[in-house]
Amino acid sequence: MKKLILVIDDDFFVRSLLNFMLQDHYEVVTIENGFQAMLWLDKGHYPDLILTDIDMPKIDGFNLLKHLRKSGFYREVPVFVLTGHSCSDIEEKCRQSGATGFITKPFNPPALLEKIQTTLASISIEKAPANSEADHKEVKHA
Repeated sequence: MKKLILVIDDDFFVRSLLNFMLQDHYEVVTIENGFQAMLWLDKGHYPDLILTDIDMPKIDGFNLLKHLRKSGFYREVPVFVLTGHSCSDIEEKCRQSGATGFITKPFNPPALLEKIQTTLASISIEKAPANSEADHKEVKHA
């Protein structure tokens, strides 16, 4: 089963580009703004990773991050912030708000895909069940 990525951006071109770029590897849901994303999440959908813009109408990326990080259900979902701002103050504010990563637009699609793959792979390793006690038993040879 493919991992689910939620893309939130008010720019149709960016949403389309990300959908095209990711659809061969992941299930992708694209949403226009943070308010619509919150409605989608409130229906019980659980993405494996979120890519969100900062500057959006209704609920911006900072407020979306704030809601996600306060949520018991979505607190651990990795969130990458996409923004046209390259200011270090914005990047720091994103990290303080709980962003997993910061990506400046225009972005390099292969590099972004690699970041996503690496992040999701590390989560899969963390969530893998621990080896059972039987796996650790010493084998005695006669």
